[in-house]
Amino acid sequence: MKSVCKMEIPVIDLAPYVDVTSGKFSCDEVLHPETKSVCKEVSRILRETGALLVRDPRCSTEDNNRFIDMMEKYFEQPDEVKRVQERPHQHYQVGSTPGGVEIPRSMVDLEMQKKLRALPKERQPTIPTGPDLKSRYMWRVGPRPSNTRFKELNSEPVIPEGFPEWKEIMDSWGFKMISTVEAVAEMAAIGFDLPKDSFTNLMKMGPHLLAPTGSDLGSHGEEGTVFAGYHYDINFLTIHYKSKFPGLSIWLRNGEKVEVKVPEKCLLIQAGKQLEWMTAGDCKAGMHEVVVTKSTLNAIEAAKQENRSLWRVSSTLFSNVASDAVLKPLGHFAKSSLADNYPAMFAGDYFEKELSEIKLKGQNEVH
Repeated sequence: MKSVCKMEIPVIDLAPYVDVTSGKFSCDEVLHPETKSVCKEVSRILRETGALLVRDPRCSTEDNNRFIDMMEKYFEQPDEVKRVQERPHQHYQVGSTPGGVEIPRSMVDLEMQKKLRALPKERQPTIPTGPDLKSRYMWRVGPRPSNTRFKELNSEPVIPEGFPEWKEIMDSWGFKMISTVEAVAEMAAIGFDLPKDSFTNLMKMGPHLLAPTGSDLGSHGEEGTVFAGYHYDINFLTIHYKSKFPGLSIWLRNGEKVEVKVPEKCLLIQAGKQLEWMTAGDCKAGMHEVVVTKSTLNAIEAAKQENRSLWRVSSTLFSNVASDAVLKPLGHFAKSSLADNYPAMFAGDYFEKELSEIKLKGQNEVH
């Protein structure tokens, strides 16, 4: 029997730092003398858990519901309709990614397999036996560079037919979540004893992706079904609003498994590999999986009773370092004994290497 820790991740409230009129976030220690200690708390939680819960008055439940309602309608369409929006030659970094394409990191990474088998049985992830069942839609948010070595990572967005409000809803929700990420990035930088704009400067013109993930619980609703196998995220920080269906578990730095419960009106932020790189491993990319659990089954039953959609849609956004920026340990982290494990390279080169390993780049390449 696998036991899962029900630990509560602390919630950081951004409301005191957001101007009600302009919506601008400020990390000013003159205005907020407690800023330094809150920032230290942000970096501590990210370091120990790889995840963070935040409340941001700029991201409302209404915004999220409007977005989720539209994405449920999109994912409920027949596969042949969604196929029109697939862009395999662009590494599936824009448009639709069907289920059965992305390979979970834990299937191809032998070192990771060794580590997860060393975990006590009750903390081990569900070992995936094939590609992820999840579908995804990738929508680029924010300005793209006019000149870049990484054209595929900075492609034009794809708009599906039959959704006149698509661009407005995607951009509006995407920009709001990026604002939250930027606020957390400033606080984390201060907490890690770096200049506050250390991360946000590198995020400018980054290939940020609003990447709603759809899991068909109507067709694959059995307990133990793996929608997203044990993996880390390859970007900087990942952010999601609360999903209607539970199923996400994360692993803490100490190897403990936690079934995530996102409180109402909160967002979950997870540390990605780019943050690990810039802190020379001081803050590790968080390991996680999405699997049908008993809690998911209860939510499926409730949705059936209320005649709601059985697609589990997560409002996921991947924030990224700009593709042409150099990824390397920053500030005092460059002197870390582990810094050699994180050599300087273009963020785009790192990203493409990772995409190859999880089979999103390469097998459908068009030259």
